[in-house]
Order: sequence, then C-alpha cells, then structure tokens
Amino acid sequence: MSVLKNGEEIEKLRQSNLLVSKTLAELAKHIEEGVTTLKLDRIAEEYIRDHGADPGFKGYDGFPATLCTSLNSEVVHGIPSEKALRNGDILSIDCGVILNGYYGDTAFTFPVGEINGKARELLRITYECLMRGISNAVEGNRLGDISYAVQSHAEKSGFSVVRELVGHGLGKKLHEAPEVPNFGKRGSGIKLKSGLVICIEPMINMGKRNIYQKADGWTIRTRDGEPSAHYELAIVVQKEKPDILSTFEYIEQELKTKNKELPWQNNQP
Repeated sequence: MSVLKNGEEIEKLRQSNLLVSKTLAELAKHIEEGVTTLKLDRIAEEYIRDHGADPGFKGYDGFPATLCTSLNSEVVHGIPSEKALRNGDILSIDCGVILNGYYGDTAFTFPVGEINGKARELLRITYECLMRGISNAVEGNRLGDISYAVQSHAEKSGFSVVRELVGHGLGKKLHEAPEVPNFGKRGSGIKLKSGLVICIEPMINMGKRNIYQKADGWTIRTRDGEPSAHYELAIVVQKEKPDILSTFEYIEQELKTKNKELPWQNNQP
C-alpha cells in the first residue's frame, strides 16, 4: 500500500536525499585510478556520520558496507573491497542515509579516467532513461508510463533493461510500496498521486538483460560479462512536474573541477 507524504515529511526526505547527493559529490573528489572501493566506503561513512546521519545500507538485511560499489559488469549491490580502480572502468555507487528518521537513496555511475565510446554511450543513455522516467512521474499518469519511458528509450538505443531489480517507494523505510519497474506498458499500473515519493533507478546493460548473483550473496552481475550502468534519483509526484529531492548537481560540479566532461553534457534529452 503506497503512503502519500505530507509537506513536513517531504522536507525531511529532501534533507536526507540532499545529504546522499553531497556524499556522492564528496566521493567524486576521490574517484581515480588506483583508489580502492573500500577507501571510498570509509570516506562515505565518515562524511555521513559527520553530518549527523547514519549510513542507510550498512547492516540493512546484513549488508556489510555503507556503499554499494559495482564495477563494470556488476549491475548493483557490489561490496567494497581492496580492489583498485583502473583507467577505463565504470563504477556505480549507490548510497543511502538515515537522517531524522527518513531515508535518502541515490546512485550515480562514474567514469574512471578515460572510458571508451561504447561505455560513454551506455552512461548517456542510462541517464537519459532516468530523466525520461522522471518526466512521466506526474499526478494522473500511471506507474507504467514511467516504466515504458525508461524501457523504450533504452531498447531503441540498442541496450537492454534489467527486469529482476526495480525502483521503489521511499520514506521511513528504505523500500516502500510501490515497486517501480524499468519496463512496462503505458497506461498500466497504479495511478500516480501527489505526495507519492519514489526512487526511479534504471539499470541498463550494454549486452543482454540476463543477470546472476555472485557467491557473496549480494553482487549482481550481467550474465554475458558486458558492462552495466545505474542512475537513481528520489522524486515526489506532483501535479505539473515532479519535485526532485536528490540531485546530481553537486557531483557534476566536482567532475567539472577535474575537467571531466560528462557523457550527456551536450546531449540533454
């Protein structure tokens, strides 16, 4: 059962999601060849706790870390390790916090050094899928309108959509109703109402959509070993346009200071 949020709850969710956004931007300062994902995890946990919040993922269903760090063919839920980043990698970082009793949850796929053209295209299309999904998150639309917008853009661009993992509602719990699939039919699903807070998070594969879980019990990888990208923002459904609670703005500012051009910089949808 989806629970609509009132103004006070939305503002608390905005604060928690802005902290996640700023945490990812702090990580952007450190993402480069030779850095380990475990070091990034330590930086994130310290930053979150220094800002009066708790990591939202650490201990969640037994997850051992603050961040989900998923490299290249890892789709989501990768566990930070001593493995060092390499030039040409793409790194999805999914981060959550709990601030004032409410969750923040956002993900961003970072290029490490210089990535190849196919990887840049994957990141660009995945970002555009997210933006198209968000633009459909308005009162009166159906949940399937979001799903269709994501799927149709990914597939017409030659990529595939992971189906076993979905977006979700967000509030005092990390995963609330409704589930938000990245595939579906226009006009299907529940009718969207103002005050519904959801995380939209396309997981798009360069190759086929098939995935599997590694022996660690968490990490999800593409079955064909091709790269995967993942972007996520938390939004509130409103009448005319959605209210976006988390943001990539801080990340983009940090990347620009490092003279790193974003894959979608000159290709806004």
